Amino acid sequence: MGVQAATVAKGRQPAPSFTSIRGCESDALDSILQLARKIRAGGVGHSRRGLQVNLFFEASTRTRTSFEVAGRRLGLDVVNLEVASSSVSKGESLADTVRTIDAIGPDVIVVRHSRAGAPEVVAANTAASVINAGDGAREHPTQAVLDAMTLMDRFQIASMADLRGLSIAVVGDIAHSRVARSNLSLWSLAGANIRLVGPRAFLPPGFAEAGWDVHHDLENGLRGTDVVYLLRVQLERQHGQMYPSMGEYHRRYGLTKHRLERLAPDALVMHPGPVNRGVEIADELMTDDRCLIQDQVTNGVWARMAVLDFLLDRLEKVSC
Repeated sequence: MGVQAATVAKGRQPAPSFTSIRGCESDALDSILQLARKIRAGGVGHSRRGLQVNLFFEASTRTRTSFEVAGRRLGLDVVNLEVASSSVSKGESLADTVRTIDAIGPDVIVVRHSRAGAPEVVAANTAASVINAGDGAREHPTQAVLDAMTLMDRFQIASMADLRGLSIAVVGDIAHSRVARSNLSLWSLAGANIRLVGPRAFLPPGFAEAGWDVHHDLENGLRGTDVVYLLRVQLERQHGQMYPSMGEYHRRYGLTKHRLERLAPDALVMHPGPVNRGVEIADELMTDDRCLIQDQVTNGVWARMAVLDFLLDRLEKVSC
């Protein structure tokens, strides 16, 4: 996918990396989605050999676990670097940490970091393939892949291009969401119709001016949509309190069963997790047939297996 020049590891060639949806070709993304389905159906052998290093500088349950399971199912040796007990805690720079890891010859480095652009720093200091597992509020590309896979499954469509015309309302803290940015890029590439819904404080400035369909009223934003994609209110990335209270947020923007049935009765509900119950979504919807949250978690393993396999096999010589 995106090939960055390595500055270390003599004798090793830089490998393709997956650090962003922006700039990706739709054919490459669709190849990954088709591969994920083949892997799930048992149509791809899991006999990979190689070393995968998971380098997580932020807490994670779903993403880290699914990457670990994905690597092991493919046959890779998987190492989880405990950052808190590594030399990073002694002041070592990210670049030096990566050069040290690179010296042991990993094939893939999966990185999550609080700083936007950190995966590119990793890619510039290793000859391994680099996968972005989330960087600051910038991107989370494998989440976009698993979300697209989940929608394709539920709507029984064959390719990413068949998402064209789908109406998707993204609700919540868009300003601080890396998931939103990756999904907006993928859905736009596929031709979906996207609405952005939330309080003014949670919507990045300039979106309306750039032509996005922006709504500050939930009722207007949800009416007639095919998919309601809820985002977590990310207090840890906000500078100061940006909304009066979480109770007030739920009153105005929280999704309840009654509200969903009144505004978009046939719409599917998605959320990247972790969920703030009683804030973005009411408990009663978590077990509703229209809620795809558990499907997203399950598809996360298949989607990440596909990304790993895609990079390791060099199935496409594309720039992403």
